[in-house]
Amino acid sequence: MQQPPPLPHINPYAAPVARIDDYHGDQLVLADRAMRLVAKIVDGAIVLGIIAVLGIVAAVALPALQNNGQNNEAAMIAFGVVAIALMISLLVVNLVLLHRHGQTIAKRMFGMRIVRSDGSRCSLLRLIFARWLPTTLLSIIPLLGYVFSLIDPLLIFRLDQRCMHDLIADTIVVKA
Repeated sequence: MQQPPPLPHINPYAAPVARIDDYHGDQLVLADRAMRLVAKIVDGAIVLGIIAVLGIVAAVALPALQNNGQNNEAAMIAFGVVAIALMISLLVVNLVLLHRHGQTIAKRMFGMRIVRSDGSRCSLLRLIFARWLPTTLLSIIPLLGYVFSLIDPLLIFRLDQRCMHDLIADTIVVKA
C-alpha cells in the first residue's frame, strides 16, 4: 500500500496565525485639570451673569417704579417670575445637555464630557443622585462642609484625575 505524500510544512488552508494587536480607536483621554477648572469657572460665571443682570435690572427698575408711584407689588411679582424662569431655563438646558451628551454648557464649549469609568454613557439619574446631590448635601453641613468643599476639588491631583464626586458616582471627565 502506498503512503500519501507528506503534508507541506505550511498548510495554506489553515487559519492565519499572525499576531495582531487590539486596536482601541475610541480610547478615552482624560480631560486636562486646567480645562476642567476653566469649565467649572465658566459654568459658575454663567449663573452669576444671570444673577448680576437680574440684580442690575432690579436696582434700576424698582426705584424708578417707586418714584412714579406705580404698583410695586405687580412689578416685584413679575420680576420674581422672570428671575425664576431664567434660572429654571438654565437648569433645563444643563440637564438636557447632561442627559444627551454628558456635558454642561461649559464642558460642551471646551470639548469635555462625563462618562462612567468604563467609558459607557452616564445616566442623568446617576449624575444627579450620585455625582451632584451627595456632594451638595455634604458641603452644606456646618464646619464639615468647608473641609469637604476644599478636599473634593483637590482630589483631582491624584493620578486618575478624579475628584470626590467622580469617585462617589464612578465617573470620569474625558475629552469629547
